[in-house]
Amino acid sequence: MRSAKLPIPSLLRSVVLFLLATTSFGVNVTYDHRAIVIDGKRRVLVSGSIHYPRSTPDMWPDLIQKSKDGGLDVIETYVFWNLHEPVRNKYNFEGRNDLVKFVKLVAQAGLYVHLRIGPYVCAEWNYGGFPLWLHFIPGIQLRTDNEPFKTEMQRFTAKIVDMMKQENLYASQGGPIILSQIENEYGNIDSAYGSAAKSYIKWAAGMAISLDTGVPWVMCQQADAPDPIINTCNGFYCDQFTPNSNAKPKMWTENWSGWFLSFGGAAPYRPVEDLAFAVARFYQRGGTFQNYYMYHGGTNFGRTTGGPFIATSYDYDAPIDEYGIPRQPKWGHLKDVHKAIKLCEKALVATDPTYTSLGPNLEATVYKTGSGLCAAFLANVGTSDVTANFRGNSYRLPAWSVSILPDCKNVVLNTAKINSMTMIPSVSHQALNVDADSTEAIGSGWSWINEPVGISKDNAFTKPGLLEQINTTADQSDYLWYSLSINIKGDEPFLEDGYQTTLHVESLGHALRAFINGKLAGSANGNSGNSKVAVEIPVTLVRGKNTIDLLSMTVGLQNYGAFFDKTGAGITGPVKLKDSKNGNSVDLSSQQWTYQIGLKGEDVGLSTGSSSQWVSQPDLPKNQPLIWYKTKIDAPAGNDPVALDFTGMGKGEAWINGQSIGRYWPTYISPKSGCTDSCNYRGAYNSNKCRKNCGKPSQELYHVPRSWLQPSGNILVLFEEIGGDPTQLAFATGQTGSLCSHVSESHPSPIDMWGSDSKTGTKPGPTLSLACPFPDQAISSIKFASFGTPSGTCGSFSHGKCSSAKALSILQKACIGSKSCSVAVSTGTFGDPCRGVIKSLAVEASCT
Repeated sequence: MRSAKLPIPSLLRSVVLFLLATTSFGVNVTYDHRAIVIDGKRRVLVSGSIHYPRSTPDMWPDLIQKSKDGGLDVIETYVFWNLHEPVRNKYNFEGRNDLVKFVKLVAQAGLYVHLRIGPYVCAEWNYGGFPLWLHFIPGIQLRTDNEPFKTEMQRFTAKIVDMMKQENLYASQGGPIILSQIENEYGNIDSAYGSAAKSYIKWAAGMAISLDTGVPWVMCQQADAPDPIINTCNGFYCDQFTPNSNAKPKMWTENWSGWFLSFGGAAPYRPVEDLAFAVARFYQRGGTFQNYYMYHGGTNFGRTTGGPFIATSYDYDAPIDEYGIPRQPKWGHLKDVHKAIKLCEKALVATDPTYTSLGPNLEATVYKTGSGLCAAFLANVGTSDVTANFRGNSYRLPAWSVSILPDCKNVVLNTAKINSMTMIPSVSHQALNVDADSTEAIGSGWSWINEPVGISKDNAFTKPGLLEQINTTADQSDYLWYSLSINIKGDEPFLEDGYQTTLHVESLGHALRAFINGKLAGSANGNSGNSKVAVEIPVTLVRGKNTIDLLSMTVGLQNYGAFFDKTGAGITGPVKLKDSKNGNSVDLSSQQWTYQIGLKGEDVGLSTGSSSQWVSQPDLPKNQPLIWYKTKIDAPAGNDPVALDFTGMGKGEAWINGQSIGRYWPTYISPKSGCTDSCNYRGAYNSNKCRKNCGKPSQELYHVPRSWLQPSGNILVLFEEIGGDPTQLAFATGQTGSLCSHVSESHPSPIDMWGSDSKTGTKPGPTLSLACPFPDQAISSIKFASFGTPSGTCGSFSHGKCSSAKALSILQKACIGSKSCSVAVSTGTFGDPCRGVIKSLAVEASCT
């Protein structure tokens, strides 16, 4: 009997449709000895770190999409406890802190999330991500088997998990989160905590599992991670890593794509050939989950840097640069590597690898199944090119490279041979368009307020002796004043040549300004290797009352190491006045010092620009310490990324429309030595191997997100500590300079052509491709083209001993006026200018 169709009331119909549209069906995420298993299928996964507060919500969708376009499956992020709970039980998940929004945007792009809750994160982040109020809880000891700490850690971890659950963001609920991390690199330092470390890790694992997320948990750099927690690897290379159980997959949570920049240091970078080699070696040797730390590094806005002395830029030489632009050829070459790995995925997850030596420093790895699947990796871990025989065929293996053979016969990619183009960015400077006609600013367009030297606030206090800075300020400010008045008669034994003497100051760091009777007498600062300061400053005193005002400054709090939270800062002494000739001295350390936390300008909100105290005069004070500057400026036209060039300024902090750009310090110059014009990627990489910008400011350009700018009337505020000239500030906008590519006849075909010979019957050869990075651009000129034996790098190519006379005209015809172009690298295209020699094509082009 057929039932009659009953009409559904329109309201009920709407409810049903709504439920169908909004219901997400959970997936089962587990693991076995080979891989993460999603709904019963082993997966080879490529992941990349993007830290949501190091960019802006307006940037997130584009960053995520470029990550997906680059071949990522997963976005990995830390959760920053001190950002979300700056005051105990008072939370902030707004703006750049909107973790839920970030995770949902990743889901909308069709990618997974690895949520590294920690809640200790390291990350070159202030205090390792811990809120400083933890430090003041009675009886607390951080990161050990300590009840007060465990209570707070569990409370915050549970809050984050509950937030994710409430939004159905775990994969078990239909969301994107397939992994979570508890703790972070504890195994690197756990021996310092003794037996309590083992019980703490066991507790942390149990606490995490009890939160019932429905997805696996990991611990990185934790060889004794308790089951079922997966222990994972961090480092420049993890191919030799083995998990602590045969039941766990081989995972790499941090493949360092570059390294962080420190104030006073040269800029580190990691050649893409080495990074690609490390990635391919990891998958070759059984790995199935690899994450780039960082894929987009971003910016340390405000006072979020750790270190100390971590720079405001956290670019990290990542595949996507600080401003959100793909860094070429790194982004493009890694995209090709990811495609090559994915061509092997079915074989990789179907079986375990077998390894064969092909000779010294040569290794072949084969994944072969009974059903006929076969993928192979041929690695040369030496520093010389060699030819190897594999399965009856001969393969040329460049030094320090891996060839990937998805069918165990044909090379789809070699990590040392780059098909992707190189892009050299150019920076265009323009003077700030200051509203000089503003009633607030006369002449130069700038107004100012002097920050008082010494004690100026009602909440100053006096204590005997010298106080440690972090315990005193609770990191509410970078600044702590130490002030002392002394009476000089003129016959003191520490005086020489009248009223001359030497002020000796020792500090735990990080920087110091010394004022005598209101005048700057001297300055000193530590560095990323040693934050302590010891300085001797010649000073002149006067008969009668003298005031010694010492301004101590932090530059980000310690974020790594055993008991890092106990690393102090500030002037702990001794502080002495002494005769440098005869050694007579007086120790002032135990005197009654007066203290002031922070600056008066901070208390009255000068960073927003809103105050009636701003001074406007035709003669703008320049090159003087402790001064606030303000102006109104127009934003640069267009949509190009924007930075401020702080050349001409000393050290301080800057705000645009009330948002902190971060600390600036263009006067901190990197060492003159230690850099190389070109870094040999062959051989093991370390963070000091490849450096650039020696003898220059560690950071000159400071990112200003476009979303923080209005077309006009933007309020720019600076606090300058040392002294500088704000009229020298300029906007810098990023554009495409040159596009280059250098492809030889020995290069594999472009990876997108893999398998095309089975359709066309002809085997494709190497191809040089160029493409303008922005939609409204076209290739406007060919600056250089040579087929033969060209040499050099992008921007400095030169012709070799042989060169085809046709190269330039062929490239001009193929490329000019087009957004992109491709040219076969062959004698069929260019003729043969030198027989019997492997030839290459080098091209430099520009887009407008």
